[in-house]
Amino acid sequence: MPINILMPALSPTMEEGTLAKWIKKEGDNISAGDVIAEIETDKATMEFEAVDEGILGKIVVPEGTEGVKVNDLIAVLLEEGESEGDIDAGAEPAAPPAPKPEAKTEAAAPAAAAPAAAAPAAAPAAPKADDGGRIFASPLARRIAREKGIDLTQVKGTGPHGRIVKADVESARAQPDQSAAPAAAQAAAAPRSAAPQGMSAETVAKMYADREYTELPLDGMRKTIAARLSEAKQTIPHFYLRRDIRLDALMKFRGELNAKLEARGVKLSVNDFIIKACALALQDVPGCNAVWAGDRVLQLKPSDVAVAVAIEGGLFTPVLRDAHAKTLSALSAEMKDLAARARDRKLAPHEYQGGSFAISNLGMMGVENFDAVINPPHASILAVGAGVKKPVVNAEGEIEVATVMSVTLSVDHRVIDGALGAEFLAAIKGYLEEPLNMLA
Repeated sequence: MPINILMPALSPTMEEGTLAKWIKKEGDNISAGDVIAEIETDKATMEFEAVDEGILGKIVVPEGTEGVKVNDLIAVLLEEGESEGDIDAGAEPAAPPAPKPEAKTEAAAPAAAAPAAAAPAAAPAAPKADDGGRIFASPLARRIAREKGIDLTQVKGTGPHGRIVKADVESARAQPDQSAAPAAAQAAAAPRSAAPQGMSAETVAKMYADREYTELPLDGMRKTIAARLSEAKQTIPHFYLRRDIRLDALMKFRGELNAKLEARGVKLSVNDFIIKACALALQDVPGCNAVWAGDRVLQLKPSDVAVAVAIEGGLFTPVLRDAHAKTLSALSAEMKDLAARARDRKLAPHEYQGGSFAISNLGMMGVENFDAVINPPHASILAVGAGVKKPVVNAEGEIEVATVMSVTLSVDHRVIDGALGAEFLAAIKGYLEEPLNMLA
């Protein structure tokens, strides 16, 4: 039976994408793990890898097509012994009906999860059900089942037409009895009440019918940003903590380090020190190194710090993993690489997903202070303003000029209480005002 290749969900927020380019052509042999197409998501251009093997019998969606919905049919794969004549009999139409809920399991898995190893020349024979009928399973799923000793007659397929795929076999190895699922998990699956909606597009357009304007359609990234920020402000109980941080010692220390690192081509920015300070502060105040998970809080051990990067039409928040354990020069190099690839929309999902905390720095744009919106499921975000020379009162009670940076910590009160947030912000301030402690 021909295998339908559906538009994959290459990121958790993807609802549709652009089929930018077909790497494989009709008639090409396909092995599991082969890159068959390039797909533009709401965040990046990503490679789509095959999870089955066979011959690419028909391309349904031509390259360059925009607005292809997740789970729409984009191509048909023929298995051994099948020909183009089998496609009309076995394939769905180009605009298939909505998939069953369980069919999302395969589509929602990132394509990168497919193994890169080449498939052997001969796939395992198709298993038979108890009644002698064929059990439809991908060659990769059959091979994994054979290697692990899994009975495919006991596995429920979540692929098209109930086809058993790789994810089904892997989950069957450790999948507990669903009847034992805790009530909390069942409650989490219950649909949430609809959030209040603003005025419709038609209503707003009528308000400005007598004014000249240009209508700018939303791309996938802007739709995602709008949805996530609306969710954040509607569901996260924000509160805000503000501190002024003196940067004189940090600026002097940075200048000395950069003079020594110049021969290596390294130049540290103030933002590099902020990232390091926040990573160490998360270790000092582990209660703030946490995320909201619906019916529980997940407290992380490593400091995975996300940093907002502005790009044309939106922003990314690439994540610096284990930032507390990396040197300033390593953090600087990694941040430059992530920012450059973010602007080219070349980040993989694992590079901008995760983390427990984020930094948004508008100081380099002259903004002195602002309040940032928490990026769920993070529990906090630090808004960083510009360093500005101001008159301050020193320890001796004298007025002097100092470089002062204003920061605001936005906090999810479900995860972090006021006193704990204040302790976290004080730890960040301590590292930035005494930067030598970052090297201890």
